[in-house]
Amino acid sequence: MLKVRKICWLPCRWKSGKKRWNVLQHKKTNCDRALDSFDDFYGSVYGGRWKNMRAALLTEHKYVAMVNNFGDTEQTCSMLEMDGAINIKSLIHLAQERKSQVQVQEEGHVANSTEMDSKLDALLRKQQEREVAAIYPQAGEDGAAVELPQKLNYSKDEKRPAEDKKEDNLDYKQSLTKALEEDMQLEQDRLVDPQFGTGGLYEYMPANSIKGMEDWVAESEHYKYYQTNVDFPLKIEPETSFYYPEHLALYTYEMGNCSDFKSPKKCLTGVLSHFLMDGGSILPPLFLQVQPGERVLDACAAPGGKSLLLLQTLHIDHLVCNDVQESRLKKLKHVMQEYLFDYKERWQGKRLIFNMGDARNLDEYESYDKILVDVPCTTDRHVLMQQDNNIFKPTRIKERLRIPELQSGILANCLRLLRPGGSLVYSTCSLSPVQNDGVVHMALQKVFNDHGITTTVRDLSQQVALFADIFKFEQPKGLKYGQMVVPYLPANFGPMYFSKITRNT
Repeated sequence: MLKVRKICWLPCRWKSGKKRWNVLQHKKTNCDRALDSFDDFYGSVYGGRWKNMRAALLTEHKYVAMVNNFGDTEQTCSMLEMDGAINIKSLIHLAQERKSQVQVQEEGHVANSTEMDSKLDALLRKQQEREVAAIYPQAGEDGAAVELPQKLNYSKDEKRPAEDKKEDNLDYKQSLTKALEEDMQLEQDRLVDPQFGTGGLYEYMPANSIKGMEDWVAESEHYKYYQTNVDFPLKIEPETSFYYPEHLALYTYEMGNCSDFKSPKKCLTGVLSHFLMDGGSILPPLFLQVQPGERVLDACAAPGGKSLLLLQTLHIDHLVCNDVQESRLKKLKHVMQEYLFDYKERWQGKRLIFNMGDARNLDEYESYDKILVDVPCTTDRHVLMQQDNNIFKPTRIKERLRIPELQSGILANCLRLLRPGGSLVYSTCSLSPVQNDGVVHMALQKVFNDHGITTTVRDLSQQVALFADIFKFEQPKGLKYGQMVVPYLPANFGPMYFSKITRNT
C-alpha cells in the first residue's frame, strides 16, 4: 500500500544570474565609467571649478544655427531673428567697437581726455536709451506716442562739491588705465601656472596596479605623453588681426537663454535652411581665416559641420575633405548633399574633393595653405550621454589610452602638409590637458627633431575676447599653446580646445 506524503511548499527566491534586478541596478555603464574617470582626472586638474563644468556636461548643450547661403537666406535669417536669436556677426562688431574705445595709439599715449569723455558719454546714452525703451512702451493704448522720460544729466554750470568731482575724476582715470593695460598687455611666453590648469599633471600619482579592476584604467596613464621640457625652438606671437566672413550668418541665443532652434526646413532650391551645431565648433574654422584662392584640407572632416562652415564663408575654391573610414565619409557626403545646391554638377570632384585615408599617412607635403585638424578625442560630452560607440567601453581601454599618440601623429603629419607660411588649427572637444596642450607640445617637438620644421604658435587672446559675450573661456594661465571653451550652464557650449600654428620652414 502506497503512503501519501505531505508536500511542503517553501518560498524560494529564484536566481536569474546577470539579469537579476539587484545586479542590473548596480551594473556600471560606459557613461558611469567615463564620469568616474573625469571626476578622478579633471577633479585633480581643475579643482573646485570642475563641479560647474561637470553639471554643464551632464546637461543638454546649446546650439548655434548656421544659415545656408545656398537656400532661402533672407527668409531663414528673418525667422531666426523673430524667434529671438542674435546674429553673431553683430555681437562681434559690437565687441570690436567696444575694444576700439580703449585702444591706445601706436606711440603708447592715451587719446586726449575730451575725446574719451565724449565716447564714453555716447556709450552711456545708448545704454540708457535701450533701458528706457525696454521699460516704457513706444505707443499708448490709443496708438498715440508716449513721451519718454528725460534722462538725468549734469550740466557744466551745475555746482558740485569739489571733493566729489575729484573722486569721480580719480575713479575714471584708474578704471581707464586698468582697461587699457588689460587690453594691450600680452604675455609672450604664456608660461603655465600650476595652480590654474595643468598643475594636476605633476601632483597626481598614477596607479601602480589595477588587479581586480580590469574594467578601469587610470587617466594618469596619459601622463607619459605629456612633457614639459622644451628642447626645440618655441616661438609664440600674438595674432593681430581677425576678419569675420561677410557672408557667414551664425545665430545664437544670449547667455542664459537656453531656447531651442526650430528644425531645418526645405528651401525653394531643394536644400535645407540652416545647420545646427555645437557653438564651440564654429571657432576652429573661423580662426583658420581662409582667404579666396587658398587650397584647404579638413584632415578629419566627418561628420561635416566644420567643413560646411568653411564652404559657407564663400571663400573656398578648393577643399579636400579627408577621413579614415568609408562610413564616416558617407555621413559627410550626405550632409553636403543636403546643404549644397547643384551638388553633383558644381561641387563634387571640382571644388569639393573627398579622400579616404589615415591623416597620419597623407603625403602631399607642402601643398596646402590652410589645414583644419579636428582630431578624434574622448569627446567628453558625448561619452557622458551616449552608451553606444563609447570610448570608455572596457574593450576599448587600449584604444583610449593611445588617443594622444594618435592625435600627435596626425598633427605632426599635417604640419608637414602645410606650405611654409601656411597655418593650421588643431582642435579637440576634450577638457584633457594631455590631449590639448600636451599633444601640441609633442607634435612640435616631433616635427623639429625628425624633419627640422620650425613653427610659430599664434596667441589668439585678442580674438577670443571678441566672443566673450557668447562663450566662457578657460583661464589663460591654465593654457600655454591654445584657448578653450569650457562648459558653463548659462552658455553651455563645448568643451572645445583650439590652437593655431603657422609653419615657418
